[in-house]
Amino acid sequence: MGRSPFPTPPSPPSAGVLPPGGIMPNRGPMPGTPGSPPGAQGSGPKKDMTERRTLVVGRGISVQGVVQDAERLVVEGTVEATMIHATELSVAPGGVFRGEIEVEDAELAGTVDGTLTARGNLTIRASGRLIGTAKCRRLQVEDGGQVTGRLEMITDQARPSSQPAGEQAQASRPAPSPIAAIDPAHTATP
Repeated sequence: MGRSPFPTPPSPPSAGVLPPGGIMPNRGPMPGTPGSPPGAQGSGPKKDMTERRTLVVGRGISVQGVVQDAERLVVEGTVEATMIHATELSVAPGGVFRGEIEVEDAELAGTVDGTLTARGNLTIRASGRLIGTAKCRRLQVEDGGQVTGRLEMITDQARPSSQPAGEQAQASRPAPSPIAAIDPAHTATP
């Protein structure tokens, strides 16, 4: 009875002790160890990829519901969700995202089925598929990438202006060219 049906989770390594290879779980290589980027010191005000709030849905994992406060969403399994706002979406080969998502940049090597808005770059890799509706500012589709549905490009022309609509229309018309009035009494006759 004193035995749990669940395996005991691994205990975190003690301070200053690194597991083999110098890599902490889910944190990447430690600064100064083999495999760490050159010049990585671990303390800096710059927010890089390792410091972003990242949600990784691994292969074979299925998630349904609402995702909040994730800056970066990496889909290797399946995600079914309503509106998600994030900075970056990455769908790995074999990964599936179903639902609605709005991001800055998206890279699809797997499948997105639903509505995707990328305010910046949308990259569809050779194994990527987009099914549904997509809006983006910049689009790159590798040879073999598939788009099925509606695609809309975001442009800067759609920005609202501070001028009323009537003034906008007048401002866009060219100014009338002056036409000289001809007085029939002053015309010369041969």
